[in-house]
Amino acid sequence: MFRNRQQLIENASTEKLRKMRVDALTVMEAALNAVDPMNAVMEKLQVIDGNVVVDGFTKPLDDVRRALVVGGGKAGGPMAEAVECILGDRVEGGVVNILRGTEARYRVDRVRLNQASHPVPDDEGVKGVQDMMRLTSNLSPDDLVLALISGGGSALMPLPADGVSLEDVQDVTRRLLSAGATINEMNAVRKHLSAFKGGQLAANCYPATVVSLILSDVVGDPLDTIASGPTAPDASTYETAHDVLNRYGVWGSAGPAVKRRIELGLEGKVAETPKPGDPVFEKVHNVVVANNLKAARTAADKAEKLGYSTRVISTFVEGEARHVGTVYAGLARSIFMNDIPVPKPGALLLGGETTVTVIGPGIGGRNQEVALSALMKIAGQDCVVLALGTDGIDGPTDAAGAIVDGASLSRAQSKDLDPVKYLRSNDSYSFFEALGDAVFTGPTGTNVNDLTLILVA
Repeated sequence: MFRNRQQLIENASTEKLRKMRVDALTVMEAALNAVDPMNAVMEKLQVIDGNVVVDGFTKPLDDVRRALVVGGGKAGGPMAEAVECILGDRVEGGVVNILRGTEARYRVDRVRLNQASHPVPDDEGVKGVQDMMRLTSNLSPDDLVLALISGGGSALMPLPADGVSLEDVQDVTRRLLSAGATINEMNAVRKHLSAFKGGQLAANCYPATVVSLILSDVVGDPLDTIASGPTAPDASTYETAHDVLNRYGVWGSAGPAVKRRIELGLEGKVAETPKPGDPVFEKVHNVVVANNLKAARTAADKAEKLGYSTRVISTFVEGEARHVGTVYAGLARSIFMNDIPVPKPGALLLGGETTVTVIGPGIGGRNQEVALSALMKIAGQDCVVLALGTDGIDGPTDAAGAIVDGASLSRAQSKDLDPVKYLRSNDSYSFFEALGDAVFTGPTGTNVNDLTLILVA
């Protein structure tokens, strides 16, 4: 699973740190396997005695006129493959938008995997969503739509609202990303510039039955935020979107079409997204098949089997990556010095999604920045910190994250690498590339937020 596993192990300066690095990679492999999308779907979606059964929802297959599959996200390919494995030729057809370059990894016959761009949406993504909307138009009460939703779906499933271009959406997405907006805040804006997000897919499918299988990449699993909630009631409003753009200083530089759309919404001249209580959700069943908590708990179980006292501290971690990294280092030092919150050898798991406010010209990702920040505070300790994006893609880089230990600072200094300089430049990728401790997995096919493991001996 870790493409440069041997290099990461051999970078250890002592036998103790070498063993801890092996343990860290083993624990994270267990976490990623636990949230494998294909396994997650097959655990939740079953055919029993001629009935489709999903987490308490049951529908006789004989009562289904047409079964269609739509959706998108970084886990769209394996999720579609799982659905076809379970339902076979009962699937009449479908379209699922997936990450460009991953199509060959999945075997599907009835669902078309449409390749699109992430994190900035592209025209191919738009075409795929247009096909989804056409496929799910004019359905009957006897039809069944399986919507496959996973992290990255907001960018991979774009359909600009009337009067808004894809370029407008791309521009505002870039600006909000650079300003450090959270995924919840970005999605509130994107939903109100879209004709698909914020429950609008559910509205298009009505009166068919919709079962959404959701792989959550958002802290707390809010259904209206994961992939911008195409099948969930939307609690955000045009006012919310306007507030986000103002809060991050983006309103003034936003394109005229974006401003016009938001202003029309504020004035009530264009329809809001469907809200809780809307009849279009009466036959919608949203089911979370895997999330960050499942990954963290599995990792904790694996660490305990390896001999560590373990604790899942939180799966709700948010904040500036460089500050979060300092907090993680403080937790490690607390175990090392005081056996708090767990005795040595100890393992802590923390999940969530940090943000990076870009102020320098460098390249990096939030997990690499977390690790770079932690590196400076754990020097001299028998400690390993592994910060990982579960999707295998950390920011605009090909790394999944980074691993550091108590000897990383001295190794960096021996190579004339100044971590403070790289942190100030938001250049964590260049730092870890030179140090040899960037972690590479390639796209994992899953996405359930970031996960950080702290080991202390």
